[in-house]
Amino acid sequence: MTESLPGAHMREELRSQPQTWATAADMKAEQGLLPALGARVAVVGCGTSWFMAQSYAALRETSGQGETDAFAASEAFIDRGYDAVVALTRSGTTTEVLELVDRIKGRIPTIGVIGDPTSPLVSMVDEAVLLPFADETSVVQTRFATTALALFRASLGEDLTAAIADAAAVLTDTDDEALRDAEQYTFLGRGWATGLAHEAALKLRESSQSWTESYPSMDYRHGPIAIAAPGRVTWHFGDAPEGLAAQVEATGARFEHRAIDPMADLVRLHRLALDRAVARGLDPDQPRNLTRSVILDA
Repeated sequence: MTESLPGAHMREELRSQPQTWATAADMKAEQGLLPALGARVAVVGCGTSWFMAQSYAALRETSGQGETDAFAASEAFIDRGYDAVVALTRSGTTTEVLELVDRIKGRIPTIGVIGDPTSPLVSMVDEAVLLPFADETSVVQTRFATTALALFRASLGEDLTAAIADAAAVLTDTDDEALRDAEQYTFLGRGWATGLAHEAALKLRESSQSWTESYPSMDYRHGPIAIAAPGRVTWHFGDAPEGLAAQVEATGARFEHRAIDPMADLVRLHRLALDRAVARGLDPDQPRNLTRSVILDA
């Protein structure tokens, strides 16, 4: 493989995920910098980081470790008595995150989970958890997002052995051209997997300019199922509600679901996003209208 091939960086980065997850799972000191048991926490980010924040918030609260809310950094309601704010950002340069952290500095303890150790956010937060080994060249995020989530999951006491094994296994899958070439995709999830569904839809839109949607599983039948049809895909992350598969298949759409760790299923989507982009003559390392970090003019 050479860097001249479309998506070369994304391919290398997405394939490294089992190893980067294992590294994050072993980072006990860094995990100790994250909010303590019982703390009331807000987690903020933009784009992909917002969706990972949603997954972390759901995992933390449902495991009984404290009230946890997730916000897009531009729409965060921070003055609600939070004990800490976790700011998740690959670049550490995103305008909305920097502005929020600056606004609450000295009032609410902030913890940055950051890919670039040279970024301005490192010196602005009270504690910096650095993941430079998961940083990326490709504009389209893969491993930084999932590695941050692996760190969060490990900090909550989860054993990631099965997730890592599942991710390694999906990287050896044979190509599924029918899945790759579908007309439309809807992604669903429950609980913490809902954030992964939203991220999957974003990833496929960014990389291949595809028509994608995403919803909490139980909300899908409240309208969105109307677009299910032959040649289209409904992809479910994690355990699916009883009867949903049959209802989707009755429309003629494909119900895509595997009984694997939902984070590993997102790796499977990363592969499909790359393959679909390349098949369409696109380069997901440099997607249309996007940059690595959104830096807004003053």
